[in-house]
Amino acid sequence: MMIEVAEVRSIFAGVLLAAVAGATPLCTPASAQDLRAHCARVGNDDRVQPMPGNLIPNARRMFELAAETPDSYVQATTSMRCASGAVWLCSYGANLVCEKADVSRSSDGAERFCRQNPDSPDVPMSATGHATIYEWKCAGRKARIARQSTEVDARGFIAENWKQLE
Repeated sequence: MMIEVAEVRSIFAGVLLAAVAGATPLCTPASAQDLRAHCARVGNDDRVQPMPGNLIPNARRMFELAAETPDSYVQATTSMRCASGAVWLCSYGANLVCEKADVSRSSDGAERFCRQNPDSPDVPMSATGHATIYEWKCAGRKARIARQSTEVDARGFIAENWKQLE
């Protein structure tokens, strides 16, 4: 059985279209009202999206960003998602994570750190990653959870990093 060139092109075009469609980010509505209506309609959408420019004043107030902070910076460091039918914003700031939290009770990075730094009273986030919800310590050369340092929301994100749109 031979496949015709036209058939191959058709299959390739279909695969390419499907790949592009699957990777296309959410088209953000034109206004905050449209965005609120969109989130009310979809309920939960865990895809973290770039924040539309029309929400810069909201983000500036919500995250107490200085007036001299450039709008381009505010937009580039603030993300949005829909949760429970509402619009939520997260500002990356210094070492804050807007993606889903790491709730794993093991950490390869902490294990490596502890092998090199036995009995260390704490493991730096540069070893564990900033998404972990735990503070880690070394018991000898083994990593152990010292305590849970933050809460996770119902959708699996670090709760304190996200604020509902005013």
